This record gives sequence, C-alpha cells and structure tokens, in this order.
Amino acid sequence: MDGANAVAQDRLRDLLRATTSVVEHLDLEVVLTAVVDAARSLAGARYGALGVLGRDGGLERFIHRGLDVAAVHAIGHLPHGLGLLGAVIEERHPVRLEHVRDDPRSAGFPAHHPPMDSFLGVPIRVRDAVYGNLYLTDAAAGAFTEQDEELVVALAATAGIAIENARLYAQTRAREAWTAALADVLGALLDTTGEDALEIVVDRIGPLVGAQLVTLAVPLRDGTHLRVTSARGAGADAVRGRVYPTRGSLAGHALTSRRAAHVARLPEASLSDVSPAQGPTVALPLFSGEEPLGVLTVSRPADAPEFDDADFDMAFVFAGQAGVAIEVVRGRDDRRRLDGARRRVRIARDLHDHVIQRLYGAGLALQASPATPNVVDEQVEALDAAIRELRTVILALGLEEPTSGSLRERLISLVAEASDDRDAAPSLRFSGAVDILVPPDVADDIAVLTAKALATAGPLDLVVSVDDAIVVRVQGEEVGDLASSAASSAASHGGTSTVVGEDAASVLTWTVPLSIGRALP
Repeated sequence: MDGANAVAQDRLRDLLRATTSVVEHLDLEVVLTAVVDAARSLAGARYGALGVLGRDGGLERFIHRGLDVAAVHAIGHLPHGLGLLGAVIEERHPVRLEHVRDDPRSAGFPAHHPPMDSFLGVPIRVRDAVYGNLYLTDAAAGAFTEQDEELVVALAATAGIAIENARLYAQTRAREAWTAALADVLGALLDTTGEDALEIVVDRIGPLVGAQLVTLAVPLRDGTHLRVTSARGAGADAVRGRVYPTRGSLAGHALTSRRAAHVARLPEASLSDVSPAQGPTVALPLFSGEEPLGVLTVSRPADAPEFDDADFDMAFVFAGQAGVAIEVVRGRDDRRRLDGARRRVRIARDLHDHVIQRLYGAGLALQASPATPNVVDEQVEALDAAIRELRTVILALGLEEPTSGSLRERLISLVAEASDDRDAAPSLRFSGAVDILVPPDVADDIAVLTAKALATAGPLDLVVSVDDAIVVRVQGEEVGDLASSAASSAASHGGTSTVVGEDAASVLTWTVPLSIGRALP
C-alpha cells in the first residue's frame, strides 16, 4: 500500500511539474509546444502531438514532437484529422486504445510513417469550446493506463487555461500593435496627398497580420469589375493590374456588403482575387463616406493559422479608421486646391492689370515720342517683360492642381500665401526653362531664399531666370538682411550672391552655374 501511495505521489509531483512548465509561458507557440512535451513526459509516450481545430472543425495546425526531421520530410504532409484523430475531434472525450490497429476507426498510417501501437487522445477545452486535441502514442509501459488518462485530462484542463491566457496576452499585444500602426498610418496620411493615402494603407497592414500578399482592388466605373492597383508581397507582380468581375469574388462580396469577408484558403481554381493559391484570406472594404475606395485583400501563407476573431475585428476597425482618415485627407486636399485656385486667380488678376498698364504705357510712349531707335528698343524691352509676365499669368490660371516637383508652382504658392499679409502683392516673374533645367537641390534653396525674402517688409520684386546660369534677382527694402544666408547657399552650389543698392533700390542677385547634366532627369 505504501508503495502504491509513493507511486501516486510521484505521479502527482510529475503532474505539478508538467502544469508548472505549461503555465509559466505567455507566448502561445511556446505554450502549445510545452503542452505536448509535458503530456509526453507525464504519460511516458514516445510520440506526442497537439492538433488545433480550425473554424471548419478540421485540423488547422499540428504541433508534433518525437518524430525526427527525416521522418517528417519522408511523410510529406501533416494529418487532416481523419481516422482516430477525427474520432477524438468528433466524440470530444478521451479515447484510449491498447492497440491502434485493432480499432475499426483507425485509417492506418501514410507511407514512411513510423509504426505506432498504443494511443491516447484527450480534448483541450478553452472556455466552453474545444480548442484542440492532445494525441499520445507508444506508451513506454506498452499501453496507457487509466491513471495516465486521468493525469493527461488534468493537464489538458490546465493547458486550456494557459492557452486562454496566452491568447489574451497575444490579443493585447496585437491591439497595441494595431493601435500604434493606426496612429502611424493616420500621421502618415495627414502628411501626404489623397492619391498616396491608399498606398500607405497597403504598405502598413501586411506586417500586422503576418501577410504573405496584400492587394488593393478598386472598382471600375461600370461597377461590375475590380482592378488590382497595388500589391505587396509574394506574387505581387503577377496580380498587379489584374481586372476581375466583382460578382463571385471575395473582394466583391466585401465591397457590396460593406463588411469584411474571409475564407480559410483561396484555391488555385479561384484566381479572381489573388494568385497563386493563398492561405487564410480576409477582404476589407474601404469607404470614404458613401464612396467605395476599394478593397484590401490580405492573405497569409497556406500553412499559417486562420484569422481569429480578434484579428478579424481589429483589421475591420483598422480599415474603417483608415477610410475616415482618407476622407479627411481628401477633404483637406480639396480645400487646399480651392484656396490655391482663389489665390491664383487673385494674383493673375493683379498681374493682368499690371501687364495691361505696361502695354498701355508702351503705346503711349511710342505715340508721344519720335520713333527713334532708342525709344523703340526701350519699348520692345518693355513688351518682352510684359510677355514674360503674361506667361506667369497663364501658368497661374492654367494649373488647377499644384505639382510638388515644379519650382514655378512652389514659388507661386509661396507668393500667394505671403500676399494675404502684405499691403502690395509681390511681383514674380520667370524666364527660361525653370522647371526643366533647375536641379532639385538648387530648386529647394531657391524656394528657401524666396520664403525668406517674402518675410521682409515693403514692396518686393522677384525674377527667376535660367539662361547661361540660374539667377534669382530680388529687389526690396530689406534684402540686405539675406546677404549672409544667400551667399552660403549659393556657394554650396558653386555660385555667388551679391547685394547692391540701398533701401527700396536694394537688389540681391543669387547666381548658380547651370549644370545641364545634373539637372535633366
């Protein structure tokens, strides 16, 4: 009797150690592996495995221990949950057999699978649902005993709690990652244009869910087809630009229902969404108000776990918030375009009046003075200047949307913004192929110089010309204050900057050699 008690106490100690080894971890992958190792040790099994159930009730994952790498490669594929494994799934209670081959439910073993005799299967429950099943084979004592079964059942109960804790921990970490990513995306969206906003969403969502492929499909005008405009990940080049029917596709279902849609796997026969075949996939609709922006299709590898409810919910919230942010960005861009158009019209009107005055003055001068060569030359020069100003008027009226890479537009926008706070609108003129021949780094310094000049008081006249050199001429009362910074920026490009005159007649001339080889794209 004392010997039996000693054995029982030893088994209980083994159970305590096994329980401790399971509950001391928070990482789900580590917990699952620890459960299998603890069960093998507790029951004296040679082989052990834990089959995690998917949404369809079949085996989604299979964590095995005891088989060497060569045996795993020789077998080729993991079990699908048939035979005895399926019996444990269906019956949802422990199954203990002395000899596997004697049970009619046994489906045998695949080629190259090592022979197995005794068997013990125990379900693991998380809350009220079966999360998966423990499978143990080849007991060291020849067969699993009733006591082995009781101990493994007790371990499975503890494992259920440990798995739930690990899942909650993982969900908390995932929510933190989603929240941080959403804040990152929102910040990036507010610093970009509406056209780039969707690209940012495509770039950021993949790493959050362990995606193998992320695609963005936008609806075409007819509403019956979708086009993949962006793709990231494995197979992205193959699907980018693809057009497929909205009806019958996962993305189409998400778009028409305005709800996230998911499948466990996109097979080869269903290439309307992505190609090649993918694993667990979720389609997330993006809307800006009532306007459909597109559908994000996020696919994991074929052997990856399915999206759980937490993944699903957070991805849907992410898509919804991204849609709202894109709507805000587009509204901001629309307001900027409207404000810019108003400013350009005002500047164009002012320049128009100025040009007309120049033309009228030239006509009066020719009528009032003898038509001497000097007078004619002076008025021809005046007319040339008027023509250059007319070009600026046409540019101001013709560009409805600013181009971030255009030096002309950048300077016009700077002048437009500064005009609101000045008694007299600054004069701005261009000469030569400014947007073609000025290198980006030089253009940046010209924009900085212009902004500093616009911060000075009094009337201001700016001329940007490109001929044998890049020249910026600024005339105003306080341009002398810019001498030091202008000289420094010009010198960085191998140029010079000078200031001549005093008061309102002060003229700053900023000159940089023209390097066509560097400037042209």
